[in-house]
Amino acid sequence: MAYNKPTIPKGTRDFSPEEMMRRTYIFDTIKSVFRLFGYAPLETPSMENLSTLLGKYGDEGDKLLFKILNSGDYGAKLSEEELRQASKISEKGLRYDLTVPFARYVVQHQNEIVFPFKRYQIQPVWRADRPQKGRYREFYQCDVDVIGSKSLLSEVELVDIVSRVFSKLGISVTLKMNNRKILFGIAESIGHADKMIDITVAIDKLDKIGLDNVKNELRERGIDDEAIAKLQPILELSGTNTEKLAQLEGVIGSSETGMLGIEEMRTIFSNIEKLGINLTPELDLSLARGLNYYTGAIFEVKANDFQIGSISGGGRYDDLTGIFGMPGMSGVGISFGADRIYDVMLGLNLFPEELACSTKVFFVNLGENEQVASMRLISELRNKGISAEIYPESAKMKKQMEYANRRGIPYVVIIGSNELERKVVTLKDMRSGEQRELSFEELVAVL
Repeated sequence: MAYNKPTIPKGTRDFSPEEMMRRTYIFDTIKSVFRLFGYAPLETPSMENLSTLLGKYGDEGDKLLFKILNSGDYGAKLSEEELRQASKISEKGLRYDLTVPFARYVVQHQNEIVFPFKRYQIQPVWRADRPQKGRYREFYQCDVDVIGSKSLLSEVELVDIVSRVFSKLGISVTLKMNNRKILFGIAESIGHADKMIDITVAIDKLDKIGLDNVKNELRERGIDDEAIAKLQPILELSGTNTEKLAQLEGVIGSSETGMLGIEEMRTIFSNIEKLGINLTPELDLSLARGLNYYTGAIFEVKANDFQIGSISGGGRYDDLTGIFGMPGMSGVGISFGADRIYDVMLGLNLFPEELACSTKVFFVNLGENEQVASMRLISELRNKGISAEIYPESAKMKKQMEYANRRGIPYVVIIGSNELERKVVTLKDMRSGEQRELSFEELVAVL
């Protein structure tokens, strides 16, 4: 009988043991920093009611939701007419992100939660997108949020978290920050408050297409020459964050919202400096990040030594839970892009060498008596927290050594009849090829 070769759905991936050890290293590093700041873990179900998900991501996002049949044979019980009414056969969907489920959780459990509520969440999400390089239908998000406080200390803490996470992972990064209120102030002060998104989309291309082309694009988007002239000093801002904010004040000082944004950024930058955080953010007015969603400070992190999109980003939102009928609950959060961080670390060779193998020391199996002595030593090593294993059968030495080599195990221990008699072992370093003889006690101490 001919079998079809098994496959997995497009846009999904298997992760080998080696890849999983690296991914776990990233997640464990990030979690350890989150916990230092008092954030607690939260998990929500893979599927949510469609009523929770629909209408939260805009028309395009809604089209990318994976919908789930009510049960495996649910369709068999329905008439053709009922099958046409899709809502009757599918009332659930796979989550599209971790933010909407988080908002749903906060509203549903508001009487049990102590606010401000600090949570982190690392789970997969699903999008029925067209798979391509770097874009998957199933991928992990790694979010940290604090909700129930408007304090700018939260933004300062998030900068500290970003600094510590990337320092621990060994990635040199640039953190860019902006403020949605400043963006609104810019649009308002040049007389185009309704065209904030158009203005920002054009400004965003400054580095790529240059000042003259940005001006042309602004004209195409319906911004008149007088407004563009007012915008020019903003497009040419330079200097330190303090200098940029002072220049901005001169241009958008008439906008109450804009001034509020400037004051927020002054407070954030000042506290970052006072705390001596090792990462100085850069005020970047072209940074826009999901404009409809954020209401205050916004963040974006890029790797300095590796060409890839942003590896972390987030911002302040003032009404996340309003979509579920609980208005006025302000929060701020940031998301770490695990897949991109993985690519950066792989590209720059930043993963610790020991992650390449799950076992530190491998014992060759040379017969029954030797096996008993090996198992006793293995037990001692495991008690000391050293991963060790023995080949399950007494096979040819060459076969066993090849097995250890292919697994990338750094040390091999050989106990033959000669060694057993003298209560010694031969320890071979597989990387250098060096061999030495040690007593049983010395082996445990050396490893």
